[in-house]
Amino acid sequence: MADILTHVFRTCAAQSGQAPHASGGQSSSRSVLLVGDRGTSRSVLLLAALSAASQGRVKVLFFTRTQIQSLPRSAHTCLPALSPANLKMIKFYYPQTVEELQQQVASLHEPANTSPTTPSLIIVDRLQSFLCTQGGGGGGGGHGHQGEQSRAAHLSALLHDTAAFLTQLLERRTPGLAPCRLLASFQSDPEAGPADPGRPDPVLAVLDRYFPVQCRLERAGGYLEEVWRVNLTGTTEGTDHADAPQEWQLVVSPDGLIEVRSV
Repeated sequence: MADILTHVFRTCAAQSGQAPHASGGQSSSRSVLLVGDRGTSRSVLLLAALSAASQGRVKVLFFTRTQIQSLPRSAHTCLPALSPANLKMIKFYYPQTVEELQQQVASLHEPANTSPTTPSLIIVDRLQSFLCTQGGGGGGGGHGHQGEQSRAAHLSALLHDTAAFLTQLLERRTPGLAPCRLLASFQSDPEAGPADPGRPDPVLAVLDRYFPVQCRLERAGGYLEEVWRVNLTGTTEGTDHADAPQEWQLVVSPDGLIEVRSV
């Protein structure tokens, strides 16, 4: 999954006239957690979905609680070959609670949802918005951080189980599009104040076990423009060593246009 994000950043940097940045190895991890500002992270998720659909002919499933009204302004800048046919490769789901999300993810095991094209990428926008919402059926694992930790573990396990199932289908049907990858975004409670390195977010600590690679967005200044530092770090699945970090600078103009610069 990290390869798709890397492709997005390098493509946007190239379109901005920047030379592709080649520091660090390219991670082959199947799951990545995007941590940072919710507005900017959603644009990155959408760019990743569009990149996968347009460049790799990949079927993408995009789960979010908030209706997608428009594409990022940078979509056609970073992906000039983007076409309406590419957009049809992305299916949007709009669950409102963690129970609805779990039901929709679990339904991907049904043949009707994997034919004729098996999904190769699952994206979940703003995991924290699901972990703090429950339906009326109870059984959500309690309240507060303990309940959110329990829901985070159950949801992450379900996502990985589903991705593994879809990977098996892809290997039989379309080996070149395997494995099925996971990409999710998460934002710590903004009311909790600045992160304390000595007291990590308890929910994020659970997610770390399921998403070995993280892409962190950290505000790096800017007045009229928003400037974010992008760090892609973590451990490739199947190994016990940390990959070399990859870094970019992401600049968001007042009109929402995103520019990626190599660091």
